[in-house]
Amino acid sequence: MEARLKSSATPDLMNAIQQLNKEIHSGGVDPLVLELVHLRASQINGCSPCVYAGIASAKKQGETDERLHAVAAWRETPFFTDAERAALALAEAATRIQDGSPGVTDEIWDAAAAHFEGKQLSAIILEIALTNFFNRINRTIKEPAGKTW
Repeated sequence: MEARLKSSATPDLMNAIQQLNKEIHSGGVDPLVLELVHLRASQINGCSPCVYAGIASAKKQGETDERLHAVAAWRETPFFTDAERAALALAEAATRIQDGSPGVTDEIWDAAAAHFEGKQLSAIILEIALTNFFNRINRTIKEPAGKTW
């Protein structure tokens, strides 16, 4: 499989993306929580390069295969903390905003807010948005899995 379009990212675009990542990672959220959020949104969107890269990145940070395999079914497993569950629920609700989906309900928001402060919530939301941004680009150009960034 070959991508429809080769990346033509300009230095300004790369700098903007790096600044977004810097802001996300300065928000005080455990990096593994951010990886789980990225992975779950990418799974929902069927973005194989982001799933691939997300798993590789999470493993470099010490995430276990057991938990990575369970992210798609996180509700039915004992492997995640309450804070991680709240972040995963937020990621799912913010990603699934189409066709009458309720999006982020007060219940989902309140659960996340019970575990994360304002700056942390902002970082998680930005991670979800940036992941969805890349998922949509990769799906549009049919970027194949197998690369990490």
